[in-house]
Amino acid sequence: MKFGQDRKGADGVHPQAKAGKAFFGVQDMTSGDPFRGIVRFSVPLLIGNFAQQLYNTADSIIVGNYIGDTALAAVGTAGPIMNLLFVLLMGIATGASILSAQFFGAKDREKLSRTVGSTIFLTLASGLVMMLAGYFLSPVLIGLMTPPPDVGAGAVTYLQIIFLGILGTSAYNILSGVLRGMGDSVAPLCYLVAACLLNIALDLLFVRGMGIAGAALATIISQFLSGALCLLRLVRMKNVIDLNKNTLRPDKDLVIRLTRLGMPAGMTQAIFSASAMIVQGLTNSMGTAMIAANVAVMRVDGFAMMPNFTWGTASTTYVGQNIGAGRRDRLGPGVRAMLRLALGTGAVLVMCVLLFGRNLISLFTSTEDVISLGTRGLRWLAFGYLCFAVTQVLQGVMRGAGETVIPMWIGVFTTVILRMPLAYGIAAATKGAEWPTGHPDAIFSSLLISWVVGMAITVCVYVRGRWKKKAFK
Repeated sequence: MKFGQDRKGADGVHPQAKAGKAFFGVQDMTSGDPFRGIVRFSVPLLIGNFAQQLYNTADSIIVGNYIGDTALAAVGTAGPIMNLLFVLLMGIATGASILSAQFFGAKDREKLSRTVGSTIFLTLASGLVMMLAGYFLSPVLIGLMTPPPDVGAGAVTYLQIIFLGILGTSAYNILSGVLRGMGDSVAPLCYLVAACLLNIALDLLFVRGMGIAGAALATIISQFLSGALCLLRLVRMKNVIDLNKNTLRPDKDLVIRLTRLGMPAGMTQAIFSASAMIVQGLTNSMGTAMIAANVAVMRVDGFAMMPNFTWGTASTTYVGQNIGAGRRDRLGPGVRAMLRLALGTGAVLVMCVLLFGRNLISLFTSTEDVISLGTRGLRWLAFGYLCFAVTQVLQGVMRGAGETVIPMWIGVFTTVILRMPLAYGIAAATKGAEWPTGHPDAIFSSLLISWVVGMAITVCVYVRGRWKKKAFK
């Protein structure tokens, strides 16, 4: 059954087509001006991505100011491991988003409904697996990064509580991806803002009495709220999908296809996270001040990256919907519009980071050594945001077309083959009396170089056009 079948209005227009013209609700980007459609979809998504970043940033600011630099370093040490074990979420979310976008664009109600039902099943299964694996493996994984003992103890506590509540995180990250694949970026935004405000309030309430455990508890309670709201939203979208005992059963063919699409994205995230753990080991060897500075830089970097991730998601949804609808003629104008948006916002971000970097780092700590190291790190990374903007847009286009393997291999090369050896190599070459394990510039300069090279490779691959075979076959 197609969307809106037997449900046309008096003007003969399907309700979903009308919804695509409204700011709230699902966005059908298979018609109309590409630039306006992308902006209409991306603005709520961008705000939502900023709100998502507030989760970790609120924890870091409150922990750093109320407990101290050691606790701030512990939260940062836990980050790469959290990301490593979130790879299953990333894979499911990517595959579900691509299939949802393509079936939505094709107006295939039955397959879209079965995709959503299978995704809900996988969300529950993946959440349970990660809860058990994450809780019991946390001490081992933290130990592999050899942090200072006081930092490591706090990191284990924080990480184990996060994984006990991972089901809420799973529900939000995966189901919000389904909603965005169908063009609904407003509902996930609203749920995320509500959860973010709750997270900040609970942080302030819990951290004073419970320490770092309170920050973790505040996060998982808030994530349960956003995940539950996403599920409720899908259940209520009766004009777009049918959720019943038949569609909620996992569809073998769709699960295989979803996994095949999402696995490369999950593997990419796993590689990124594993390499981040290895580089974190180098950072840890430079002392608590450098660990805390790196945490602050990565939190600011997270906000600076949000527009880039937004354009990547918008590219995937736009291309997926239009390929599903057979509107290949709209791909070129859409890509050009997204590149203009990405480079424009990237330029603004570079200026903000260069002008206000010290002020931003000062939000996390009052320790002068940490502030100086963090400010220097941001200056290294600033211009890389323009490169990463281009990379995200073009790789998002490839994923929307169903080509998820090429971006994975680009990530493997830039992260494993290039960035890690560079970081350790530069550190070895800059050892001295002040920095016996290497200068902190090794961490940030190696990341910048990997971004520049990643952009160059992505542009070359995009121009060659082999990724189009997935879309045009």
